[in-house]
Amino acid sequence: MFVSEKEIEIRYAETDQMGVVYHANYLVWMEIGRTQLIKDLGFTYAGLEQEGYISPVTDLTIKYKASMKYGQKAIVRTWVESHGKLRTTYGYEILHTDGTVASTAKSEHVVVKKENFRPVSLRKVDAEWDAKYTEIARVKI
Repeated sequence: MFVSEKEIEIRYAETDQMGVVYHANYLVWMEIGRTQLIKDLGFTYAGLEQEGYISPVTDLTIKYKASMKYGQKAIVRTWVESHGKLRTTYGYEILHTDGTVASTAKSEHVVVKKENFRPVSLRKVDAEWDAKYTEIARVKI
């Protein structure tokens, strides 16, 4: 299984009044992780958009396990959990630098035409990208 890693320095602006990272920032970090994974595989999300396609989130689950605070670093681990005809599910772990799991998550995405939001198979948009996701998916469907 191919896993991408991205280190993020936690900024003060990402914390709440208690000094703990505000829960919505984990979603931003997941996007950063997905973008890094795509880049590590040799593709670009911007390139997908230039071709007239986008990949919105259709489902999201996240579990918070250990808080993170300003001044720490977060390690975002991202992989392709599953990849099918229309849906791709990404898996995530957000870790403290000592390996403690702060959060686990999954997000499901569908490629759609930007102009009308009609779903389209990644295979039709970019066969090489589709083949790579099929190859590295943790769960084969």
